[in-house]
Amino acid sequence: MTSASAGDQISSADAFYMETYGEPAYPVLTICHLPYYNHMQSHNVFLNGNRRKAMIRVAIVEDEENYISVLKDYLEQYKQESGEQIEITVYHDGDEIAAFYRAQFDIILMDIEMKFIDGMTAAEEIRKSDSSVAIIFITNAPQYAIRGYEVGALDYILKPVSYFTFSQKFGRAVTKLKKRSSRRKITIPVKGGVMRMELSDVYYIESEGHNLIYHTKDGTSVSAGTMKSAESAMEGMDFSRINKCYLVNLEHVDGVQDKYAIVHGDRLLISRPRMKQFMQELTRYWGERS
Repeated sequence: MTSASAGDQISSADAFYMETYGEPAYPVLTICHLPYYNHMQSHNVFLNGNRRKAMIRVAIVEDEENYISVLKDYLEQYKQESGEQIEITVYHDGDEIAAFYRAQFDIILMDIEMKFIDGMTAAEEIRKSDSSVAIIFITNAPQYAIRGYEVGALDYILKPVSYFTFSQKFGRAVTKLKKRSSRRKITIPVKGGVMRMELSDVYYIESEGHNLIYHTKDGTSVSAGTMKSAESAMEGMDFSRINKCYLVNLEHVDGVQDKYAIVHGDRLLISRPRMKQFMQELTRYWGERS
């Protein structure tokens, strides 16, 4: 089969027929169905301004209700001002987050002085399984700052907390998170334990019975779970569902031929009901990186 490079110029006269995807008012992705090959042109792809943002998962670990309320209000204000998507989980003591921590957060806002397990001890436990989560200590005792850096804290905020200070420190954490987003890790349960892997190393996820098969650069890993749970976990991570069995990483989609997505050399069938949404998501993804 002959292929065409991204720089080839193809006219409508060369094609059997042409399909376009995207908003009518914006340049769109064009698939030209040619006599001897299908060619996908990705140049001149733009978005309508609604770029999808990954969900930022934030934990608040604080034993004082008034500060929990303040931090939630500040996060909501930051969300409105920045347009970021933020999911908040609240813990009322260090033991609650440390006991069953599974590297599920991007940023942790941690009080230090708490009743059962103080914030420093909780951070030490968290660091045993997660070296990348951004920890910001919130305290009225500046003497803890040096010890905070020993557990890899990104920053600390002194109480009482002003929104200006909070937004500056939290914004710094978000910036750091975005810089390492391409190296984002996921944790999946496997037989006998858990496994962490780079999100960018996952080509696609396949559902087979009650199991999920992760196809990665290092081979395959099998985890118990449903496609619905995988799709929910990967929301905002540039993964797209192409049929009932496959969830593909848009980073590794090389192109589309007939009804198949070419994902790292594998041909995966795109179901008719999901074709339009998949092409729109692929258009957005390529447009963001053009």
